[in-house]
Amino acid sequence: KKGKSVFRLTEGNLDFVFKNIPSNICKDCGEEYISEENTKVVLQKAHESFEKELKYDLQDWERLY
Repeated sequence: KKGKSVFRLTEGNLDFVFKNIPSNICKDCGEEYISEENTKVVLQKAHESFEKELKYDLQDWERLY
């Protein structure tokens, strides 16, 4: 089924959180799956935050699209 996920990454001093990512959720176990295309967007945003030397960054998918 369709749903929304939260992605969190801690790298060095950066705590990166991305919420409301469109995802598929397994009806049997509840596991969340983010598409490869959406994963690329999230990881690019995380990389940009890391390059800016941010300590904390909260991104929201609904604000991007």
